[in-house]
Amino acid sequence: MMKMNKSDLIAIGRSSIDLYSQDIGAPFKEISGFNAFVGGSPLNISVGCSRLGLKSTLLTAIGKDKVGEFILNFLNKEKVNTEFIPTKLNARSSAVLLGIEPPDKFPLVFYRDNAADTLINVDDVNNANIANYEVLLVNGTALNKEPSRGATIHAIEIAKKNSVIVVMDLDFRADQWEDYRSFGRVVRSIMSKVDIAIGTEEEVLASMLKDSSQVTIKHQQISSPEIKGDLNKSIEGLIKLGTSILIVKRGKDGASYFDKNLKRKDIKGFPVKILNVLGAGDAFASGFIYGLIQKWSIEKSIKMGNACGSHVVTKEGCANFMPTLEEALKIMNK
Repeated sequence: MMKMNKSDLIAIGRSSIDLYSQDIGAPFKEISGFNAFVGGSPLNISVGCSRLGLKSTLLTAIGKDKVGEFILNFLNKEKVNTEFIPTKLNARSSAVLLGIEPPDKFPLVFYRDNAADTLINVDDVNNANIANYEVLLVNGTALNKEPSRGATIHAIEIAKKNSVIVVMDLDFRADQWEDYRSFGRVVRSIMSKVDIAIGTEEEVLASMLKDSSQVTIKHQQISSPEIKGDLNKSIEGLIKLGTSILIVKRGKDGASYFDKNLKRKDIKGFPVKILNVLGAGDAFASGFIYGLIQKWSIEKSIKMGNACGSHVVTKEGCANFMPTLEEALKIMNK
């Protein structure tokens, strides 16, 4: 019997309506209006991959509400496959409010009480046919509570049995965890099943966090704690847990990757004038996954990720501003 061609990517996790400040540079309390976009790391990555020409599927969940309709409408326009997105009747689609105060302040407020995407369950995963994809993209925030935690782990186990590459975006959102240390505990418990892990320096530190004394709350903002620790030891710790590749995003400095032998390779970024860093990491993941699907080297795939990230940091939103393949290659080939 002839084997069916696999689709490119399925991403699992959160989705939201993102309301971005129209008053760039204004303090959050003085914002006079918002632009309505969409967001959520897995959603951003699925859209980014679709813009680059990949066959992209998103497994999230929405409430039976207008925000859910808004999210679905956008995804359908972007040619992201939405056939496996369930509607959770007793939950709400998520929302995020964001300020833009360049160069380095981007305050955000999550509205995720009883969020529909946290109710993704094992049945939803089974319906999505994980084995039919080249890459499964999972996300740290989906591990913060049940049933999405169990569903995500179930998806990873299906992927491992069916030679599907598992990519994990660490996506540490501090205010989505009742105990920061729980993030690290859950991430460490599945790292042996993750082929490629991607995170910022802070997310790598959070993944190995075991002591609450390592955390300092900055300016009373629980969403942006300062995490102390030895980055090199944290990188070594994650690698030893079993992932084959760890990619550390370093903002304007590009990214570094480490293999099983802790061999490090640095890939430079593309210098641009930054407007908004939010969404840059998701654009990076989209570009990297594109390269992975094309069977490019890790170095070339990361370079593509850096190109996509540098495009998005010049824009005021995330998914709505992901680059096309032509735009990404133009930056990459400069």
